[in-house]
Amino acid sequence: MPPGPNAAFLLWDSAARGERPAIVERGSSVSYATLRERAAAIGAALRAAGIAPDDRVAILLERGRDAAAAFFGTLAAGAIAVVVNEALRPRQIEHVLAHSGTRCLITAGDLLARQPRRLATDAVVLDASAIRAAGEPLAPVPRLGDDVAQIVYTSGSTGLPKGVAVSHSNLWAVTSAVVAYLGLTEADRIASLLPFSFVYGVGQLLCAVGAGAALVVERSPLPQQMIETIRSEGVTVLAAVPPLWTRLLRVPAFVETPLPRLRVITNAGGHLPAERVRALRQAQPGARLYLMYGLTEALRCTYLPPEELDRRPESMGRAIPGGEVYVLLEDGSPAPPGEIGELVYRGPTVTLGYWNEPELTARVFRANPLRPPGAPDAERVVFSGDLVRRDDDGFLYFVGRRDRIIKTMGYRVGPDEILSVLHASGEVADAVVVGEPDETRGERIVAYVVLGEQGSLERLQTYCGRELPRYLQPARIEVRDALPLLASGKHDVEAVRAASGRSPGW
Repeated sequence: MPPGPNAAFLLWDSAARGERPAIVERGSSVSYATLRERAAAIGAALRAAGIAPDDRVAILLERGRDAAAAFFGTLAAGAIAVVVNEALRPRQIEHVLAHSGTRCLITAGDLLARQPRRLATDAVVLDASAIRAAGEPLAPVPRLGDDVAQIVYTSGSTGLPKGVAVSHSNLWAVTSAVVAYLGLTEADRIASLLPFSFVYGVGQLLCAVGAGAALVVERSPLPQQMIETIRSEGVTVLAAVPPLWTRLLRVPAFVETPLPRLRVITNAGGHLPAERVRALRQAQPGARLYLMYGLTEALRCTYLPPEELDRRPESMGRAIPGGEVYVLLEDGSPAPPGEIGELVYRGPTVTLGYWNEPELTARVFRANPLRPPGAPDAERVVFSGDLVRRDDDGFLYFVGRRDRIIKTMGYRVGPDEILSVLHASGEVADAVVVGEPDETRGERIVAYVVLGEQGSLERLQTYCGRELPRYLQPARIEVRDALPLLASGKHDVEAVRAASGRSPGW
């Protein structure tokens, strides 16, 4: 699959290779030709609405055929796609729209009606259900490989979600690499259980389209329903994050009866403990399990080939095809085998940086300190903030993070994003948010708060339920008289944790 200028050609090329199902959902399917026609109609509607190349177009739709068509239609129009998780509430959606400078929002009336209040935005709103094909079909407009194709919003260690600018070349490169090492073909049927707003979630869409395979969409949150759909639709490739694997492994229909057509299962979005690796392999012995690692700033970085699982069930593998991983010590030198260092990644999936965040971009995306002969002087690598070690054979093992990112329910959550809502409630004088290990969620969010003079825990709980999507809501709120501080004036998070007494709260 050679790189091309506009990543919309992933769809256009697959549609040209013959009539095959592209998206399967709720017992019906649309072909690649139909999906391309729908994407072209959406692209044409954007152009008619005055959207020009490099304008940002937000997509707030339920995961499925229209969301897929809107994504490729936006790329075809030369615009920049901003996929918004439909689980977000107005506060988070408005931040994404404002920060990205969105000019147009593609959505659905019923989805907007489910929001607790009306969105405040100056963007032109297009109802996807009202878009119809008209006139000459739009062909993808010319783009350069380094042009921005997508902005992916991801939570950071501070503040509200930040946007990562992904190029057209990035999308081609990650799709080519993953299709190759998973061995995906037109005969595959790939399950879609994760939001398209995630790199991992949209990865299933990109890989399905890149391989000409069918994407089987299941939106039910119930693991029993997921397994029923996977079985009835003959899914061959299944991707999930650790908390979802935990839930699926509690379903007898998954654990006790192998899925006859399932040949590949993949894990990303967090570490999968060795006992879960064993349980998955026992439940589905006919499927090859790939353990993968990535970060939004570099899309997909490493994978562990299934034949290495017996020897290294805790490993995150080695670099994907076309990429390279360094493990660097504090002084920037390579860490010897067995020593812990920061994972630094180079390769064609390294993204363009953070949208409208030049200082943050300069801290994370830096010149290659180990630039090999012949590499461009301007080549940048990603300093991940993840601490890893490498064994004598070059396989990597995750150790921890430099920052305090909480990985819960498959999401990467920045504590300060939750803190801003706690303080906005008017009920809180001081607060700390941390993560605690949780078998089901990966980590659970815990908030330690000092209530204001007139503050109410009950009102705070109600406010969090209204203002935060479920995955951002604290699993427990503990009320304290005061929160200990370090000499620097910062919260002593470890002392807060150590003093946890499960005082009244959630």
